[in-house]
Amino acid sequence: MGTVAIFGAGVMGETLLSGLLRSGRPADSLVITERRPERAAELAERYGVRVLDNAEAAAAADTLVLVVKPQDMGALLEEVAPHVAPGNLVVSLAAGITTAFLEARLPEGRAVVRVMPNTPALVDQGMAAVSSGAHCEAAHLAEAQGLLAATGKVLEVPEKLQDAVTAISGSGPAYIFYVVEAMIEAGVVLGMPRATATELVVQTLFGAATMIKETGQHPTVLREQVTSPGGTTAAALRVMDDHKVRAAFISAMEAAATRSAELAGG
Repeated sequence: MGTVAIFGAGVMGETLLSGLLRSGRPADSLVITERRPERAAELAERYGVRVLDNAEAAAAADTLVLVVKPQDMGALLEEVAPHVAPGNLVVSLAAGITTAFLEARLPEGRAVVRVMPNTPALVDQGMAAVSSGAHCEAAHLAEAQGLLAATGKVLEVPEKLQDAVTAISGSGPAYIFYVVEAMIEAGVVLGMPRATATELVVQTLFGAATMIKETGQHPTVLREQVTSPGGTTAAALRVMDDHKVRAAFISAMEAAATRSAELAGG
């Protein structure tokens, strides 16, 4: 197992680092880079990993995981490119950064993988979608998938679907939180203490998600099981249909995918 360097130890960088350690990677096989000295010191103490500058980390690494903001990617690649050896793997977790963008800024023929992660990786329930670049071999892709599997599920997709992935799973947790907020608010409007409403909604969300996952039944079937003719659920769903909630979700995700493509310069 080679050395993995994580460039940028923000929330997602730290999430990946702690996930890799929990999944059994030895601390001496991991290095991180972090611009803020106090943050770097805190992480080195908490996780027992080495903190190096970008060039040193790139030289030491077999796998380079780039977890910086999209606007910082160009400058980072300029710094690390001279140190990326043949056979090394470069994994990018930055939204909208294409494999072609990465390959153009690295020495010829380097293996790159593009990843769209999401924030439930913080609780080991992430959904990451990976796409391989032009020079990526099966072993490289397996290595990238192994890294991401430390914090949740991993799915391989063609790169042309990455804007759609961004709209669905990348931004998706925010839509769920938005619906949960609305349902809690409804509880408050109906006279319920906020804490009670929150507990009811959160467990209902968790229960519904678990049912979808464990029964393997189509969500339509599960919804119909709850919807008695002329009952309370039917009354609620009719109002949602009147307000075109389903269409609004589809339009919203189309807007997210369009924005993702714009940010990628697509």
